[in-house]
Amino acid sequence: MPTPSLEQLYQQQARQVLATLIRLLGEFELAEEATQEAFYAAMQQWPTDGWPDNPVAWLITTGRRKGIDQIRRRQTARQFAAAQQPLLEEAEPKLESNDIQDDQLRLMFTCCHPALSADARLALTLRELCGLTTEQVAAALLQQPTTLAQRIVRAKQKIKAAAIPYEIPTAKELPARLQSVLQVIYLIFNEGYSSSSGDQLLDSRLADEAIRLGRQLAQLLPEPEVHGLLALMLLQHARQHARQDSHGDLITLEQQDRSLWLEPLISEGLHWLQLALRQGPAGIYGLQAAIAAVHAEAKSFASTDWQQIQGLYQLLYQQWPSPVVALNRAVAIAMCQGPEAGLRELDALSSHKAIQNYHLYHAAQADLHRRAGHMAAARTAYQRALALVQQEPERRFLQQQLKTLTDE
Repeated sequence: MPTPSLEQLYQQQARQVLATLIRLLGEFELAEEATQEAFYAAMQQWPTDGWPDNPVAWLITTGRRKGIDQIRRRQTARQFAAAQQPLLEEAEPKLESNDIQDDQLRLMFTCCHPALSADARLALTLRELCGLTTEQVAAALLQQPTTLAQRIVRAKQKIKAAAIPYEIPTAKELPARLQSVLQVIYLIFNEGYSSSSGDQLLDSRLADEAIRLGRQLAQLLPEPEVHGLLALMLLQHARQHARQDSHGDLITLEQQDRSLWLEPLISEGLHWLQLALRQGPAGIYGLQAAIAAVHAEAKSFASTDWQQIQGLYQLLYQQWPSPVVALNRAVAIAMCQGPEAGLRELDALSSHKAIQNYHLYHAAQADLHRRAGHMAAARTAYQRALALVQQEPERRFLQQQLKTLTDE
């Protein structure tokens, strides 16, 4: 296997290095600086000295030393020095691979501690565990970047002030944090499945990372919703090779070549879904997985059981009455009852401020107006979607759809 570049190593392992350094140094900001310094040291030394046998362990060890050096440099107050003395005197830790892998789950559960607000938990975990930019996190949560940045800073301060432990909770404590952890993994996957901005439609690295975390969580806590979320991610990710063409342009579900869907992921996803449904009533992730399963089992777009999908979205909306779920339900209604019925559902959502700033709402309106023959309304909706979209493949798709209408 060829040796990856340092840039590739950073993309693949920086968050793992950070997670372990947070455990070893006890501070988010210090660990972040130490991670950057460790990679900078690698950039200076490895081209001359050669790559170490275990690059991740080298980076963690170097980062810890850099962090301790920073502590020593800034020891100006006795109280601070006393608080940090145990760390300064501690022997070089032995780095076990299992501990390093577990550090990401430790970090996730720390960020999802009940002492933090729900929004803070999501924002902090997405930013620190996954390395999403503040703008990406803001897009995922439909919030402003400046608001998110302030929330992340306050959450870090609260973790430090409250001495929230950096550990996987006991079995008794796990359920209280489970929903936040599931939501974080779900949002990580969504950002990988469809990037909120940039030149790429998808980021397989993030999607694969979310699935890896989902598998780890399924071993730690084999609950129905854990299995439901894992099933959902696998069934969705099975379409990865059919969702864009060789130029990186978006291919809609209706136009996808289903022979490119990955059968091993579909089979594994159906296994986890069946396990989730045997364990009890489906929750929000199990229901979404069931919807994905209906798509996965359909031989063609035309043969899709849209009545079943509409019913599943109705059940999902009863548990999770969000405008995005309502949007997807409206599309399913349109596929069953015609575009006019779907447009009535979308019109009922127009009072939601967040949905008005969501480009997919206007894109859905445009598509249903086009199917209904309302060409002027379709053009207006496409223009609104184009004003909001931040991802280039989606922008190109919307521009092509609008051009098609204009040329007619």
